[in-house]
Amino acid sequence: MSPTGNFYRASRPIFRSSQFYSNYTRAAFRQNAKRFQSTAGSGPEAQAQQSFFKRMWDSPIGLKTVHFWAPVMKWALVLAGVSDFARPAEKLSLTQNAALTATGAIWTRWCLIIKPKNYLLAAVNFFLGIVGAVQVTRIMMYNQSQKKLTAAAGDTATKVKEEVKEAVKA
Repeated sequence: MSPTGNFYRASRPIFRSSQFYSNYTRAAFRQNAKRFQSTAGSGPEAQAQQSFFKRMWDSPIGLKTVHFWAPVMKWALVLAGVSDFARPAEKLSLTQNAALTATGAIWTRWCLIIKPKNYLLAAVNFFLGIVGAVQVTRIMMYNQSQKKLTAAAGDTATKVKEEVKEAVKA
């Protein structure tokens, strides 16, 4: 048996004694444990007394962060999409509005996964997706109506040609 093994075996009773153990844990507790005393300026009572602006300023998603300003600026896209409701469907871009719909859907989900959760950005992306979906629906309905008109015009043209041929033969 090695000398270190004998040393550890011989010293076990010393380390297991209640006096050594209690002194060690007390010393470790005093060294590692820190006591925090609350003051008048911290704690839930003080946070309740702070103004809304101060809480928003100090928040991790507050006024001085991109978590606030990105959604505020993105509302311009939503308003532009809403203003396009007045435009005729033939002047709208299907690819652009499909991209807005996809962007809204993807980023709404992402905003609810990240930490800190950004509900303001999730809301703007949700509405962006809704506006894009409405516009895509309008464009698709317009395209379907154009196909029906083209088919009807084609039928009318063939009827006129047949009538002209019959008139020439007669």
